[in-house]
Amino acid sequence: MQIDPSHRSAPENYKLLTNLVVPRPIAWVTSVNAAGLINLAPFSFFNAISGNPLYVIVSIGLSDAGELKDTAKNILAGGEFVVNLVTEELFDAMNISAADFPGEESELAAAGLHAAPSIKVKPPRVAEALASLECKLHSSQKLGTNTLVIGEVVMFHVADHLVGPRMDVADFAPIGRLGSPSVYCRTTDRFDVARISYAQWLKDKK
Repeated sequence: MQIDPSHRSAPENYKLLTNLVVPRPIAWVTSVNAAGLINLAPFSFFNAISGNPLYVIVSIGLSDAGELKDTAKNILAGGEFVVNLVTEELFDAMNISAADFPGEESELAAAGLHAAPSIKVKPPRVAEALASLECKLHSSQKLGTNTLVIGEVVMFHVADHLVGPRMDVADFAPIGRLGSPSVYCRTTDRFDVARISYAQWLKDKK
């Protein structure tokens, strides 16, 4: 089947894209507004895009009212945010934080979570998260109805039991986003296959 997005509606195209580009990690972003209120919201247009410097990208859509979401407002105004990773035991809290809370109410408290201080940025991290990335805004770009945010990771917070002596991370299994609007996956079913060199490929081909 061939599907021309120019002949489809924006919701149909969104559904196709988010059902095909899977799985996607979830950026559970903490930010703060000028009054110091903590905002917490999940976004699945998210990934790591550079290892040196350490850059991650988060794309934030508009609210149902067609306005910038609180997360985008806070990041653009304050220049800082924290990406918390969502493991399975935090799914229910993450799902609560995705609701359309009014701007004056913190999703963190509503979800029964706690704030833990960050080291290099003002927004706190989610204390219950096994891994969090403190980020400073590198740049932003308007892409249609989305605000693309590139953040530089300036501090890692990782639970002690996950990190090995060579910075290997083991037994970390965050959930991923699959189909829109509400399909998710676990990342516990894995396999490890070593990459081969061209020379090895030639040898194996003979």
